[in-house]
Amino acid sequence: MTRSTPPIPPGPPGPPTSEPADEDLLRRLVPQVLGALVRRYGHFDAAEDAVQEALLAAARQWPEEGRPRNPRGWLIRVASRRLTDQLRSEDARRRREETAAALTPRDEFVAPPPGEGRAPAEDDTLALLFLCCSADLPAAGRIALTLRAVGGLTTAEIARALLVPEATMAQRISRAKRRIKTSPSPFRTAKQEQEGEREREGAARLADVLHVLYLIFNEGYTASSGRELQRADLATEAIRLTRAVHALLPDDGEVAGLLALMLLTDARRAARTGLDGSLIPLAEQDRTLWDRAAVTEGVALVSDALTRTPLGPYQLRAAIAAVHDEAASDEDTDWVEILALYEVLIRLVPGPVERLGHAVAVAMVHGPRRALELLAALDDDDHLAGHHRLEAVRAHLLERAGDRAAARAAYTKAAGLTLSAPERRYLRSRAARIAE
Repeated sequence: MTRSTPPIPPGPPGPPTSEPADEDLLRRLVPQVLGALVRRYGHFDAAEDAVQEALLAAARQWPEEGRPRNPRGWLIRVASRRLTDQLRSEDARRRREETAAALTPRDEFVAPPPGEGRAPAEDDTLALLFLCCSADLPAAGRIALTLRAVGGLTTAEIARALLVPEATMAQRISRAKRRIKTSPSPFRTAKQEQEGEREREGAARLADVLHVLYLIFNEGYTASSGRELQRADLATEAIRLTRAVHALLPDDGEVAGLLALMLLTDARRAARTGLDGSLIPLAEQDRTLWDRAAVTEGVALVSDALTRTPLGPYQLRAAIAAVHDEAASDEDTDWVEILALYEVLIRLVPGPVERLGHAVAVAMVHGPRRALELLAALDDDDHLAGHHRLEAVRAHLLERAGDRAAARAAYTKAAGLTLSAPERRYLRSRAARIAE
């Protein structure tokens, strides 16, 4: 059974500052602290427990005593003490004196005062990413465990992101933790994975890492459940980690493509919701609110990758996003180019989500009726069947085709399938507008 990060109560109000709130900071530091502990001690499950103990200690102490100068180092020190105590206790019970003697001397579990504790210079989050994506784990388990440990997603959120039942996802995560506990694979970085005899395994693990980062970003950009449309902390962290992977592997076209895709997509964040938090679709967004610096960087990244590296799915997705972002208005969007890019993409990755996007592009170029025929082929897809995204696209196409009654029914069905409150309100409003 998976565990979730305990709630972190906010500290008392202070003077204006550009620093993130304690709750946001702790959420961002969790994978870094967990990575440091797993790298030093192993024992994935026990490390998770120790990190949660450190979070609780921070929630108790920081509001009263102030945030330490080095929050990450403070958390690593507290969690290390807790883990050392736990491992020593287990070893004593099992009479493993030699192992216990090799560990740090047992200290009473008392959190250090604010300001104490030094963190290692490196960020262990990337190493944790590659550990969770070990080839010793089944592919589904790698992705699920990484989303849990690095992304901080709940089991339900991961299940929605991967389009599988929640019970199935919980079993995958549990099995992955058991496997990684006995895994012989070392704690390797991206650079190490690309060197020597493990180059092929490293390439496969890198592909899983990129997929996980993509899923974390997607959950941040459009939350699968809850009252808010977006979780900016997740999207920002996914971009930060992808930048780190790109810095390690600057010549990898798919890493550059993924970073470009995130930047080009996240550039629209400010225009996606109204003042009341309501969803604003792409066609209706105020494009003056888009982050032009992010657009410029994303376009440069994908343009460079397309000219000098082998073509890959992330580069194609980024190229599609670039066509949208470079259009001055929705009417100026070059849908013919987008459709051509989708045609190449679905040949490389004929997945249901890619085919759904392709159907939308077909509708914009050849009309909604032809696109509806493509959607009919997706009704039997196990991943999309019963998913609100398929019904939402169908409703949009039916509305464009003039079949108002069927469109209203599809919007209503889609609204009943989504767990996102903003998406549900938007879909219901579309249905109500048709009824009026």
